[in-house]
Amino acid sequence: MFGGSERRRQPQYRGQDYNAEFTLSLIDAMETHQQTLTVNGKNIRITIPAGIENGQVIKLKGYGSAGANGGPVGDLYIRIIVSPNADFKRLGNDLYTKATIDLYTALLGGETTIETLKGKVKLKINPETQYGTKIRLKGKGFPVYKKEGETGDLYVTYEIQLPANLTEQQKILLTELSKLK
Repeated sequence: MFGGSERRRQPQYRGQDYNAEFTLSLIDAMETHQQTLTVNGKNIRITIPAGIENGQVIKLKGYGSAGANGGPVGDLYIRIIVSPNADFKRLGNDLYTKATIDLYTALLGGETTIETLKGKVKLKINPETQYGTKIRLKGKGFPVYKKEGETGDLYVTYEIQLPANLTEQQKILLTELSKLK
């Protein structure tokens, strides 16, 4: 050879990726959040965007384990878990809920107030509203992921609560009313 010693390079290996899970409530997933996570003794500040979906993964490049022989650092993958909510069901960017109204409001019309994830909303009930009637509240749903100002819709399904423990006079009036069919 040409008088030099041959030097062999050791192969470089990429560091291992880390996986983690982070749980948010449905209400917390509606707003952008700053969170600090501790991974291998290091505090990492991440931003969780509003509208993130259950099961969605956030990748943080370079926060995995160190590479071997000067290889690149692995990545951190954070899987987001959005906890179910008892009052609201989320499908994409739309929310679904139920509102219970009494028989008299269903028959004669009126108003009711419901809770949304953004506060209370007053709804006008049309006369002769049927059980299972669904209405749409445009823009009262879930924020669209990484699209500022865009929001899904809220769908409200009416359930009618029948009166209980009727007085004798109420029973007589309802019997008379039933004869008018």
